Amino acid sequence: MHIRPFERRDTDPVIGLWQARGLARPWNDPLKDIERKLAVQPELFLVGELDGTIVATAMGGYDGHRGSVYYLAAAEAHAGSGFGAAILAELERRLTLMGCPKINLLVRGENEGVLKFYDRLGYERHDSLSLGRRLIAD
Repeated sequence: MHIRPFERRDTDPVIGLWQARGLARPWNDPLKDIERKLAVQPELFLVGELDGTIVATAMGGYDGHRGSVYYLAAAEAHAGSGFGAAILAELERRLTLMGCPKINLLVRGENEGVLKFYDRLGYERHDSLSLGRRLIAD
């Protein structure tokens, strides 16, 4: 798998992957999420490509205090291949080069398979609640 920054031509396959892996939600427009990411730190929006097909994605950010990971996905056909771990490792590498000391990410509590994936990679579970407030109505 070749990891590279997202390009606009990747839009449809990336959204398709997110939908197939259950990351798309009705209240988040994936096109708007992509456009917003391309406006801020686009170098932290990565895709993994295998034989011309997008098989993994990761979107990251760094605010000067903590890094964040969003839209980490690997195609179901390649589950267990290490593609998810590889693209996350590349995102971690890029964040580290920016001076990022720690990464936070969100996983839905019922998603045990994904929680086990992060457990294997050394991520710690923290007992905290995620709060949010919409600033721009989509």
